[in-house]
Order: sequence, then C-alpha cells, then structure tokens
Amino acid sequence: MAVSFLAGEVSDLCLGKPSLRSLPATATVAAAVSALKKSGEVYLTVWGCEHTSPRSGAVHGGTCVCVGKVCMVDVICFLAKEENAARPSDALRSPVSELLPKAHGLVRHLEPHSSLLEAIDYILEGAQNLVIPIQSYTSSNSRKKLQKKPTSFGPTLHNGREFCWLTQEDVVRFLLNGISVFSPIPMLTVESLNIIDTDIMTVHYNAPASSMLASILRSHVEQTSVAVVDEDNRLIGEISPFTLACCDETVAAAIKTLSAGDLMAYIDCGGPPEDLVQLVKARLQEKNLNGMLELVEESSLSSLSSSSSSCSSDEEFGLGRHGGSGRYSPARRSEAIVCYPRSSLMAVMIQALAHRVNSVWVVEEDYSLIGNVTFTGMLKIFRSIAGRRTEGDNSFK
Repeated sequence: MAVSFLAGEVSDLCLGKPSLRSLPATATVAAAVSALKKSGEVYLTVWGCEHTSPRSGAVHGGTCVCVGKVCMVDVICFLAKEENAARPSDALRSPVSELLPKAHGLVRHLEPHSSLLEAIDYILEGAQNLVIPIQSYTSSNSRKKLQKKPTSFGPTLHNGREFCWLTQEDVVRFLLNGISVFSPIPMLTVESLNIIDTDIMTVHYNAPASSMLASILRSHVEQTSVAVVDEDNRLIGEISPFTLACCDETVAAAIKTLSAGDLMAYIDCGGPPEDLVQLVKARLQEKNLNGMLELVEESSLSSLSSSSSSCSSDEEFGLGRHGGSGRYSPARRSEAIVCYPRSSLMAVMIQALAHRVNSVWVVEEDYSLIGNVTFTGMLKIFRSIAGRRTEGDNSFK
C-alpha cells in the first residue's frame, strides 16, 4: 500500500500553489534585492533562456529553464565576503548568477505526471526544490496578456506555462496525511531508526559571527541551521537561513562585526535592537568599512520613511504579512526547535511541520546537543520502506 501511495502524481501536491515569480539570469544583485523587497517573496527564481543551462550544461532546445533561486540569505552572505565587504556598492552591481550556489542539481524540473517516488529520489539526490508546470485551463490569449504584463520581478510565464515549487516540506506534509500506510514505522523513535545526523554545524556563543559564514552558506544549501552552543556543547539557539531570509541586506554588516550570540539577537523577530545597531556602526568605523556603513545608514533612513514590508510569502516558510518597516518578520525566531532521541518519527514530523522548519535539533535532557533530524532523513526512511515492499519484504530492520 505504501508503494501505491508513493506512485501518485506530483501534480496532486501542486493544487492551489501560486506561480513562481522570476528574475532573468542577466539581472544584477541590486535588482534582486529590489525585487525581493517589492514582491514580498522569500525566494525569486532565476531563469535562463538559452540553448544551454548555464549550471548543468544540459540542452533544452532553446527554451527557458529555471537555473536557481535567490533570497536575502544569498545576498547577505555575498556582501559579507571579505572581497565584497569593503565595496558593497560594487558587489551589488554583480550579476545575480554570482549568488547561485555552485552545487549541481539543487533545482530540478519535473513534469506533473511524474510520481511522488521520483520526486523523493530527486530530493535525496540533493535537489532543494522541484520546478513543476502548473496545469491550468487558461486560454492562449490570456497567457499572452499575462506574459506581456510588466512587473519589477519578471514574468510568471515561461515557455507559455506557469510553474510552482515543490519543496521538501510539501512532500513530508503529504506523507503525514497518509501516515497510516507506513505503520508501524512512524511510531518508532528517531534513535532506533538511525536518522539522527551528527554531522552538524555549531558555533560558540561568543565566537565572531564572521567565522560561521561558510557554515551559514552550507546550512542554506542543505536547508538546516547552525547551532549556537555554550562551552559545554549545550544548545542555546540557532542561526537559521529561514530567519535570515526575512532580514535585509544590512545583516551582512552584523555578521562582519558581531558575535554569534549578538547576531542571534540582531536577527530575532521584530528587527535589531537599537544598541546593537549602534554597535555595528561603531565597529564598521573601526574596521574602515565605510561602504558597508553607508549601506546600513541608508537602510535606516529608508526604513523610517517606509511603511511597506516584505517577506510575506508563506510558500516555504509560512511567513505572514506584518506591519512596520523593513523585512524582519515576527514569525521567525532564533529559538531552536528540539526533540529527544526517544521522540517518535511521527512526533518529530508534526513538530517540524508545525514550526515550519526543515530540521529539528536532537538534545539530551540537559540540552547537550546530539545532532538533528532533517526532512531528508525522514524521506530516506519512507523511500527505503517503499523499496523493500516493492521487493516483497514487509519488514523493517
């Protein structure tokens, strides 16, 4: 029964999903920042309309293909790099392709009739998101009008079709809705299922935030977080790409000047405390990072005069619209979501979905950090069940 459940078409998971908003691969980083703020989206897709995909080298017959996605995390990490921190204005004029991770296969195209099992296989191979055409009955005339409609972040139509994301969260949520077909596996503990990943990224509370830049980039690609710990390896909080995605580009300055603990407070819900903002400015002056200081001051002036907000999309993070200025969302905090080795798989699934996180930290009773359980780890379990039952083995060993 598990096999037939996973044989369903991915189009069933796309019902009601909004069409993807996009940027051309030729856009600049500054254009991406502007489009993210104006669109209210966490992510914007990047499309290349060439005979060959610039990332994979695969031939697509001259059609438009999605070559990646960008969010504010990409911008923040890009500006925080040593070579860009001194001259952020120059970095903002770089092509948006500079923001795309170099890893292959993070974004994959999939047809609506493809099976859920195929989608899971792509995710386990490393795909962050699957791009799937939206099946609609829009007339050709209507499509032409939509294609020509000007926007600040590009068209939603490509090759005459609209597309949507299919995320790891979408797949896990769908599996939870039919969890009974996998019984009794969901009631087993994450420890007994051997899905606690101990290859995690940590940073000491008092360590410079700049020392974790590579870890932030890795956690962004792997859709996890960086654990902030004390000297006894007890979990204090986390630096999450999901939180950074709802900040603005000036967080790059905070990464260059603050400790990991202060950075947690800086990006926490509601926007940075004024004392930390002043501390960032003072340390930028000390480091002679005048270009970044100008960026922070310009952002402060802009936020005072603006009443609009971004980061309103719930497509991946469940972030709702909020009042005030800037991109800081009250829906995300630096507080880490935790479970225990004896927690059941089903309990951890529910916990992750309820908090809209892709991974849950596993701790001992004293909060000593053991590892984490990710959506990818969960999907490996369900995929292996389907594989065994296809071969006639109904056991799980």
